[in-house]
Amino acid sequence: MIYSVNGTVDLIEPNLAVIDCGGVGYACRTTANTLSQLKIGEKAKLLTYLSVREDAVELFGFYDAAELNCFRMLISVSGVGPKAALSILSGMTPQAFALCVASGDGKTLTNAPGIGRKTAERIVLELKDKVSKQDVAAGVKGSAVPIVAAPSNTYAEAVSALMVLGYSNGEATSALSGLDPSAPSDELIRAGLKKLAKF
Repeated sequence: MIYSVNGTVDLIEPNLAVIDCGGVGYACRTTANTLSQLKIGEKAKLLTYLSVREDAVELFGFYDAAELNCFRMLISVSGVGPKAALSILSGMTPQAFALCVASGDGKTLTNAPGIGRKTAERIVLELKDKVSKQDVAAGVKGSAVPIVAAPSNTYAEAVSALMVLGYSNGEATSALSGLDPSAPSDELIRAGLKKLAKF
């Protein structure tokens, strides 16, 4: 198992980065987000996932653990392969992806090329419980933030979604205070984020 590659960025192409490690170039399939962090000729470390199938062996590389964890979760969904997972994570951060799943927002996932409504709904359905258990928000605000399962009522769901983004329970609750607790969760989340941005 290859845990990571650490070397000089030798080549950057769409969805591909080649990292030269001691004279050996490792071709890593990756996301637009990770590619935006890399520069040819500079040092870089990518956390990796090795995919072994009958017809191909591919190495996938990610700039941080949050993106790698999201990738692993996505490819665990039936019908979602590495290409679809990279498509989703190229269009949003791991925190935004976690927010979509926690708030049941499959529609936003369909903005990714190749992701239809049924696939997006399946992703939300299959990952909602996993997102409550896994720490896909690692690295937010410099520390690991566990994702809390979203309860059924919209207010608690909004609190949970804000915690996914790295805010503490107290910060999330404070940001939502004074808002209509019966409002749709996506409205509460947006309003909460606006208040938090002013702090």
